[in-house]
Amino acid sequence: MKAVPAQGPVPQLTFYFIVEPPSYELMACFLAASLREQFGDTVALVGYCPAPKFDLVQQPIREILRRLNCDLRSFEVEGRFDPPYPHGNKLLATLEKRDTAFSCFVDSDVLFIRPNLVENVTKPGHVSLSKAASMVWTGQEIWDDIYRICDMEKPVERFRLMKQERGEKVMPYFSSGLFSFPEQHRNAAGLTFPEVWMEVAQMLDAAPELPKKRPYLDQMSMPLAIRRAGLDWNILPDEQHFILGGRSRGQPLPAGREIFTVHYRQWEVLKEVGLTRKAKNLLERHAGVRRIAQVGGPHDSFAARAGA
Repeated sequence: MKAVPAQGPVPQLTFYFIVEPPSYELMACFLAASLREQFGDTVALVGYCPAPKFDLVQQPIREILRRLNCDLRSFEVEGRFDPPYPHGNKLLATLEKRDTAFSCFVDSDVLFIRPNLVENVTKPGHVSLSKAASMVWTGQEIWDDIYRICDMEKPVERFRLMKQERGEKVMPYFSSGLFSFPEQHRNAAGLTFPEVWMEVAQMLDAAPELPKKRPYLDQMSMPLAIRRAGLDWNILPDEQHFILGGRSRGQPLPAGREIFTVHYRQWEVLKEVGLTRKAKNLLERHAGVRRIAQVGGPHDSFAARAGA
């Protein structure tokens, strides 16, 4: 009898992210390589591209993702938001079906830099995510309208935002750059968290009296969607989603802290904290090349700046 090869553990978590030309497809390759380094094969990887741009994803990108065992999938955007809302792509990707117990969305401009565990970024019955770094686009009074429009009571919790050491505590407001949630959970109405999040976001988007909705719609709707979905929030340590830039731009990573994940926003910011070489090393270790261009095919200005 022929021996059956041993199978590894079935992933319980899918990391998913946006792979959209021109810049996001490049950053996504470094992100995927860093996920393979820090989580190994214990997780599944899915990159999503808006359907109208799917055929524009460069062949070198497709090959890199294949080597990283990362599925490349498309999702529909036409008619989902009116007018179109590119920042809403993470909501639309979140609505796509995945078959693991948990899913975790990650912005493409993120790098995982330290060995990590699935249980560090997931929690049953919760959406795990970090506090936002700032809310400078409006004042706290906007929450009165947000919760009134959705016919919900404001939460009693208050906290300081990421890196805010003093000052008044504010209403729960989270980053949507990294968040995980249980895929099988349903609320009393039978809706999943992604379905509720989309419902709340569109409710707020349609409210004419609510100013400054875009591009903040995803984040302003997040705390309401979590509670409306029958879940609670699990606030991750800053080290699990350390946001670079802002007032601290140009400063090195804080000494004495185990930073697991950095959200760098721009390649230049990653370079300023000395992590571009690490990003290239991870790509080489898991995809066989230090530069995406080494796979063959054209690359854009971002790739040139990134040494990709």
